[in-house]
Amino acid sequence: MARHRIAVLLLDQVLPLDFAIPMHVFARETPEFYEVVTATVDGLQVAVAGGLTLNPEGDLRLLRAADTVIIPGYAEAASRRLDPRMLDALRAADAHGARMISICSGTFALAQAGILTGRTATTHWSLGAELGRQFPDVTVDSTALFVDDGRVLTSGGVTAGVDLCLHVLRKDLGPTVANHVARRIVAAPRRDGEQSQYVETAPVPPGDDAISAAQQWMLSALDRPITVAQMAARANLSPRHFHRRFQERTAATPLAWLHAQRIARTKELLETTTLPIEEIAGRVGLGTPANLRAHFRRSTSISPSRHRYLFAHEHPGPGPEPGSRH
Repeated sequence: MARHRIAVLLLDQVLPLDFAIPMHVFARETPEFYEVVTATVDGLQVAVAGGLTLNPEGDLRLLRAADTVIIPGYAEAASRRLDPRMLDALRAADAHGARMISICSGTFALAQAGILTGRTATTHWSLGAELGRQFPDVTVDSTALFVDDGRVLTSGGVTAGVDLCLHVLRKDLGPTVANHVARRIVAAPRRDGEQSQYVETAPVPPGDDAISAAQQWMLSALDRPITVAQMAARANLSPRHFHRRFQERTAATPLAWLHAQRIARTKELLETTTLPIEEIAGRVGLGTPANLRAHFRRSTSISPSRHRYLFAHEHPGPGPEPGSRH
């Protein structure tokens, strides 16, 4: 039986782990099933982010015979305009039916090529808003570990590429092979794509403009009910104008941003204190413990107690929940 042909497309300043994951999973662990080659635009070596260089096996012509094309993440993906020859090669590979896969910021290459138009995709959580801003025809799920949208698959940041590659193995070869490789690389055998990335919420940038002032006030009043009208009043803007300005600044609605801050504060209290859930719920403005648990699980896919167990410095919370996903 002919091996499945994978072309890994290396862009300049390729991220080292993003490149290594598919090479390890497909080229090293399952070479009897996959033939893996590396390519660059012109067949010349490329720099690796952080140092070193890589020598590919060929140029863009290797994509013509590929059954699967993988684009690892690369530095400054959100601001780089890619070589038109490479984008044409990606479009041609997609047109002849190749499976298209990106890891981390490699999603921007697929988006620039137009391959994600009308599809759902993910990328590193810190780049999701920018991906959505630049490519409004792409539905961005920046919290998912990976998204399988048929023949086009995208993964979140760095190690989420492991989850995606194991998912591909499971689809191609079945759970026995995928689980064997997971044991070999000491990885969780299966983390579903809809499980959230562990997202760090960026701090509010300092500033004395109206939006920053409203954000700072919101953070100081998380324990209280807050309406958009109150936010707008703090910024001395009409609610409509405030909503528009806020969304331009943050790529989120005011209420969605506020909710994300409540969840972020919940995480902080779970990780750094032994406060009971009842008290945390009051401090972050989520009311009852049941309400906090529901919103927290919806945002992170795990329970507050599970988060505390995983991330608290001294693991003050209970152990893993029976049957919980993690």
